[in-house]
Amino acid sequence: MVLVQFSAFAQKPNAKEEVIVAHQVEILRQAMIDADGAKLKALTSEKLNYVHSNGNFQNQTEFIDGIVSGKSNFVTIEFQNQTITIQDNVAIVKHVLSAHTKDDGIDRDIKIGIMLVWQKQKNNWILIARQAYKLTT
Repeated sequence: MVLVQFSAFAQKPNAKEEVIVAHQVEILRQAMIDADGAKLKALTSEKLNYVHSNGNFQNQTEFIDGIVSGKSNFVTIEFQNQTITIQDNVAIVKHVLSAHTKDDGIDRDIKIGIMLVWQKQKNNWILIARQAYKLTT
């Protein structure tokens, strides 16, 4: 019995880190809804590369300012079909973002693909890059 349990754990060596990264992603989701600039700053790298599905690029300051100012106003955000892959100190998170926004006061529903790149820095997972893309289906 011990060997079976050990075998199951051996197949998923990053399981604990995946849980931690998933938690960071959830904190990010809630901080975007709450427009919490302090949490967004704590979760992201000073060298953040944040790319929208339309190709617009933002750095950390522009990303946070856009959320806090309400220019990017997320009323709801749901992450669907999320996967997390960890290699050494890098985690790649992929999911579909389904959200209701009120950007510039205009109600919209969006559904786009997202790839997040997290890096473990000083025992903390930090978002270093985000790429959004249009879904083909």
